[in-house]
This record gives sequence, C-alpha cells and structure tokens, in this order.
Amino acid sequence: MQKIIDAHVHLSERQDDALIRFAQVNGLRYTLDELLGTMERYGIMRGLLLSPPLQGATSLPNDKIITLCTRSDGRLAPVITVEPTPKDVKAALKLAEENKKEVKAFKIRLGYVKASAQSPVFNGLYDYAESERLPVLFHTGDTAFSTGDLVHSHPLTLDGLANKREGLTIILCHFGNPWFEDVAELIYKHPNVYADISGLITGSKGYAEKYVEWLAKKISEAIYFAGGAEKIIFGTDYPVTKHSEALDLVRRLDVEEVDREKILWRNAERVFRL
Repeated sequence: MQKIIDAHVHLSERQDDALIRFAQVNGLRYTLDELLGTMERYGIMRGLLLSPPLQGATSLPNDKIITLCTRSDGRLAPVITVEPTPKDVKAALKLAEENKKEVKAFKIRLGYVKASAQSPVFNGLYDYAESERLPVLFHTGDTAFSTGDLVHSHPLTLDGLANKREGLTIILCHFGNPWFEDVAELIYKHPNVYADISGLITGSKGYAEKYVEWLAKKISEAIYFAGGAEKIIFGTDYPVTKHSEALDLVRRLDVEEVDREKILWRNAERVFRL
C-alpha cells in the first residue's frame, strides 16, 4: 500500500464551525472517528491538523487543536494558527514552545485577516519559525467565503517575504488556486517556497469531471515548469475535499511515479520532519 501524509486537515467538533457546510455537501460526518477511520482506509499514516474557521471570522482556539491531536494517538500533529495581533502572536509562540515536540508548523490565514504576509506583527513569529525550522503555511488563492480579500491572498504577495526571509520555509496552501502559474514561478524561483494541493475540489458541481481534468493539467504543468515535484505537498483540506477526490487528483497527474511518491509523502516527511 502507498505511504501517504495528509499535510492539511481541519476538525473542531463544534456547531459553529464554518466548514460544516462543506462536510454536508460532501456527505461527511466531520468527526475525529470518521477522520481517523478514513485515514486508516486510505493508508494515510500522519496528518497535520489546522484550526478551521468559526462563524464570526475567528478560528478554533489552538489549544483545542492540541487536544484533538492528543486524542488521535499520534496520527495527527498540530499546526498553530496565528492571528495578526501582538497578543495572538505571543500566545502562539508560547503554545509552540510548550508543545515543541508536537507542533509541526504555523498557519496564517491570508485573505481572511486584515493583514499582509509582510506585516511587522509577524516578525517575531518568523524569527521563531526560522530558529526552530518550523514551516509557515499561508492561505493563498480563492477564499471559502465571498467576504475574503483576494488582494491579500494572492500568492505573489509572498514573493517579497521569500526574498527577505530566505531561511523561512513558506508553504502556499491550495496552490494559490486559480493562480497556478504564479505559484509555479514562486516554487521555481525560491528554494524555501513550497505549495500544497489541498482543498481544490468540493462537491460535484457542473463540469466537475472537466474541472478535475483542468486541475490535473495545471498542476502537472507547474511541475514541468519547476523541473520536478520536490516542492509540492499532498493535502485534502478535509472536510472541504474528500480523501478519495484528493487522491484521485494525484493519480491523474501526468508525472513519473517517483514524483507522485514525493507529492504523497516524501516531501511532507522532509519539510515537516515527520
């Protein structure tokens, strides 16, 4: 069975979780038991758990993510979401230090918060992330809600940060969808920039089959442009995308089997030190 790491998962078990509507569209129960059972079924050895957005423009408190990961018996590892205030940055760093063995990365919700990646409020976070070799994930591309800010979530906004912080491992979530070519350039240009392929498919809307073909073509072309798949990481964005659909997308990529293996687990194992 193929070894797999899912580097982008959400969960909360709260009724005000804003991702419940995606779970309903996908026919998912959106529970820890379901998630772990599905991971077992598809041979997903590890997952990185991120705070989902809650109704009211906030996200699930990070201590709840730590608790869920503890309940997973080591199958899930926490990613700490950092909001753009000095208080939240300080709290995130304190939690990361207290859970140093477990925490694998940080996440910044570009497009959902009123801040850019280069906002000075994040300087302390970036300093810590560099010193501890912890990647920082950035939401890029389309937002789950119509109130999102695409100017701040455009992947090219990370170019300046990557120029200034060559020691910071930057991961562009959702491959900057729909700006795949821009992300291809970023991962080609910057040794420290990666992209995940999470959350690209939701439900069976019109032209669903053609859309998946288009996605596979765009990601394959990005791999050709970058000269390989060393910078691309598998993720589902559960419950936004079902595991079966995310894995089907990888199978459709027009790449060598060795590159498929890099995408499914080798890159994540290396980058997140799993």
